[in-house]
Amino acid sequence: MLKIAITGPQGLVGSRIIELLNNKFQFIPLSSSLVDITNKDQVYQVLKDLNFDLLLHLAAYTNVAKAHMEKNICFKINVEGTKNVFDVVSFKKKKFIYISTDFVFDGKKENAPFFETSTPNPIGFYGETKYHGEKIVKDQGMIVRISYPYRNFFPKKPDFVYKLKNFLEQNKELKMIKNALMTPTLVDDIAFGLKYLIKNYTPKIFHLVGSVAYSPYEAAKIIAKKFNLPLSLIKETTYEEYIKERSPFPQYSNIRSLTNNFFPMSDFETGLEKIIRSQK
Repeated sequence: MLKIAITGPQGLVGSRIIELLNNKFQFIPLSSSLVDITNKDQVYQVLKDLNFDLLLHLAAYTNVAKAHMEKNICFKINVEGTKNVFDVVSFKKKKFIYISTDFVFDGKKENAPFFETSTPNPIGFYGETKYHGEKIVKDQGMIVRISYPYRNFFPKKPDFVYKLKNFLEQNKELKMIKNALMTPTLVDDIAFGLKYLIKNYTPKIFHLVGSVAYSPYEAAKIIAKKFNLPLSLIKETTYEEYIKERSPFPQYSNIRSLTNNFFPMSDFETGLEKIIRSQK
């Protein structure tokens, strides 16, 4: 059985990957309490004698809204942390998979949709640091980009579905952007796509993303319908209005894949139906 060392094993995506694939691979969780990836010496000490075949690097600073205010910590985790881990894995001549994001793209309408071959051009600090990480790994490890992940309820870090659902359950009005696109991705699909990629490892770029892009306004309406919540609470706003008091993020994040011919990714409605069925 392949031995997979995994950073970020307790996060939204990592914990679900372990849940779903622990009968296929032997996971070695590298939690932040075991290794601080920003500490180069500690990373070396923990990894140098560790017996693994591949390292799956999920640990990241992911607070997009705060990244520009916490640049130092964001850079330390996403860039220096990635380099620290990658350097030891390369030294040991082991395989490496770096989980990246659609935020490496600018989200401009004229450049969408974005494929594995599209040129990254991040517009925010979070995306910038993740792209730095990609450049460290490129051609020497695998890069897997994901987009707006959601899953069955995970109280430690609620995803966008449960945040919106929670607002609607409290009868709070939602102002959702109509002139933008996002590509919601079921974490279970990411896990099963990764199962194939781990077994068929090649140091290339892959997109594991949902099969359809939606405006945030459309996505909120789908959430309301699937969970029988009031549609009347969902109001329209524009991207321009929304970012007035926030840091910018890719507007048309329509992410597609040229390389995923191995696992069919769910659209948002189907993904939510799978989650609802699993909770019954």
